[in-house]
Amino acid sequence: MDVAKEAKATRREVPYPGIATTVDGSSAAAWVETQIATGACAYPITPATNMGVLFEAEVANGKKNLWGEKLAFLEPESEHSAAAACEGYAAAGGRVTNFTCGQGLVLMKEVLYAIAGKRLPCVFHIAARAITSQSLNIHCGHDDIFGVADCGWGILFARNPGEVADLALIARRVAEECRTPFFVVQDGFLTSHTIESTRLPEPELMREFVGAPGDRLTAIFDPETGTQSGTVQNQDSYMKGRIAQRSFTDRIAPALQHAMDDYARLTGRRYRAVDSFGDGDNAIVALGTIAETARAVAAELGGVRIVHPTVVRPFPGDEMVRALHGTRRVAVIERTDDALAGGNPLARDVRAAFEDTHERPAVGSGSAGLGGREVSEGDLARVVRLMRLSPAMPRTFVLGVDHALNLGEVRVASMVPEGSFTLRGHSIGGYGSVTTNKLLATLIPELLGGDVRAWAEYGSEKKGLPTRYYLTASPVRSDVHTSPTAIDYLVVNDRNAMASASTLAGLARGAAALVQADADKPEIDASFARGVAEKGARLYACDMAAIARRLAPSSDLVVRMQGVVLLGAFLKTSPKVAAAGLSGEALFSAVRKVLDKQWGKRGAGVVETNLAAVRAGYEGVKEVVLA
Repeated sequence: MDVAKEAKATRREVPYPGIATTVDGSSAAAWVETQIATGACAYPITPATNMGVLFEAEVANGKKNLWGEKLAFLEPESEHSAAAACEGYAAAGGRVTNFTCGQGLVLMKEVLYAIAGKRLPCVFHIAARAITSQSLNIHCGHDDIFGVADCGWGILFARNPGEVADLALIARRVAEECRTPFFVVQDGFLTSHTIESTRLPEPELMREFVGAPGDRLTAIFDPETGTQSGTVQNQDSYMKGRIAQRSFTDRIAPALQHAMDDYARLTGRRYRAVDSFGDGDNAIVALGTIAETARAVAAELGGVRIVHPTVVRPFPGDEMVRALHGTRRVAVIERTDDALAGGNPLARDVRAAFEDTHERPAVGSGSAGLGGREVSEGDLARVVRLMRLSPAMPRTFVLGVDHALNLGEVRVASMVPEGSFTLRGHSIGGYGSVTTNKLLATLIPELLGGDVRAWAEYGSEKKGLPTRYYLTASPVRSDVHTSPTAIDYLVVNDRNAMASASTLAGLARGAAALVQADADKPEIDASFARGVAEKGARLYACDMAAIARRLAPSSDLVVRMQGVVLLGAFLKTSPKVAAAGLSGEALFSAVRKVLDKQWGKRGAGVVETNLAAVRAGYEGVKEVVLA
């Protein structure tokens, strides 16, 4: 069942339908934890850093949680120390969180075992990242979370920012009820830094659903009622204590089910240990954003089930078997490659789930999307086609790279919902691309309604190098987590990009292209202008840099304010905005509302300065006449 669709159908009937907003996964995690936790101990590591930065900013602002307790934040010298600090904080009765990923998570492993063994109900947020092996990579991979899956922690996996927030609450409640720590996992960058339309849980819901820390937690480091913990145990005792842990872990699955049922009653957002979509005798099992893109493929092609285990630990074997009942072929697609094992971790779990049943579907273990590599609709469509045409399922396969195990790719039409609007920007790292995209993502739903998703191509390169950013606005929620192939609006902040033919790739007929140039005397690459004309698009110029230099209150804000100026130029030239008939003061009233949401805490002067930049961009952009 689609969580979003089920929630929409019941939203009017529940006490806490959620706060409609646009947010990324990092902000979603911070929204919850700064309301319900008492402290965080974390060490920065990309792409989990933003979660800690947001939490620490609230501490600096003197924020208190829902029960009036002042938040605390500690940054020790490493991730290992951060985990140890969380262990001590929880042992003293505090409700603590952490934000980490990749090597940082694996560095914690020694402490993770101890936290679970001492029954300390921490909740850690993981922006899943590839582990450094043949090279360093800061992007999405599931090596890190499966590298610590044996530590005795519950694991919940979110597909989008809204699920990050919801699962944070469910994890916290079950962790404290069963005295078992939990990881809440999201795809690094692909969820942690992608801005989407969603609904966040209300503070009143959090207060009711989770409860006050003082009512739920026990301090074992209390001089009055202290408990002996972490002692040395010899042959006569160790195994007894280890097996006795099952009295806690055996309670987790039913506690999760009860918490998810209660959450659905309060919010209308239904979660299940194993979520499934579609029907047929073929199935794809995947985690995170791959599962959402696969759902779009299934909706288009039909005849295939998409299965997403929201609960990874304790592994829901019975629920997985029920979700896959009647299938003949199952492709388990994972963002890792455990080449020396009998398959990747999730595939091994799926195979094991069928050991005690009479069903024996052919289960293939596939690797895709390692290091944040895009998993396209065509990659997934190839898997579906193979399962339809072949009587067998390859035991091991890969997607998206040239290799003997690669299944290949098929051409498919765009699966972005009909009526969607797409934008691609070519910029330079540090030029405010993220700020620009965030503003656009916040403003478009306010003006045009519908759902939005905005993200950037984050690289491990430093500021000053070329980058691209994307936005898709759809009348209904889009499940596709891939770069759009048809572009309705092209932004060129990086003038060097005009020299590349790929900059015009996918530009749709009737689209608009905006370049950074003097609007009165635009110097535009001739081949670029000719390419725009050949595609039947309109070309606009705006000297966003000059406007930013004139209006920025300080020199260090000049570069980033270019993105605010761009917002104004976009509002003047976008076919989507024009089609909606928006202009004049009604338009700028909506813009002011968004800017106040973004920068209102910094004072009315900041809002007015940015509004002036938007107006200047709106008034300063001009169309370039193409010969």
